[in-house]
Amino acid sequence: MTGIISKNPDCICELIRPEDWDEKEINWTDKLFVADHVTSVFHIPLNFGAKMTKNIALIEAAGAAQKPVLTLTDEKSLWGADIYIASAKEVPGAQMAKLSGSFITRVFEGPYGNAGRWAQEMKQYLASKGKTPARIYFFYTACPKCAKRFGKNYVVLFAQV
Repeated sequence: MTGIISKNPDCICELIRPEDWDEKEINWTDKLFVADHVTSVFHIPLNFGAKMTKNIALIEAAGAAQKPVLTLTDEKSLWGADIYIASAKEVPGAQMAKLSGSFITRVFEGPYGNAGRWAQEMKQYLASKGKTPARIYFFYTACPKCAKRFGKNYVVLFAQV
């Protein structure tokens, strides 16, 4: 799945084609990710950029980059989130994780502050399909600077069912 319209040449952010990501079912068996933890205050990340820069550099140095740069965020608490950056192979010096299961996606657009509402909408959508999410991951496709540049802020929710 590429689903990319354009890329910011000064950043890793990419403007996705929402129709390529919305209401899809994705099945993974041991999909490889570089894993890290971000410190937050009331879900506002404090070191997301630094963690992304460090981990993307490790991924690129290992020749393990994938396009698009798929980063899933597990908003575990008000004080922190786990991030997972898709990787083509094991990355030396990085903590690795594998995700398996079936995931249903939905695309949302708007300010990051809507994340809680989007999660509720995702749960309602899944309930209408007779499914319950085990976990919901957020794929923030653009940083705030790029979202402003693109004029769109697409966020893809991945619900593990």
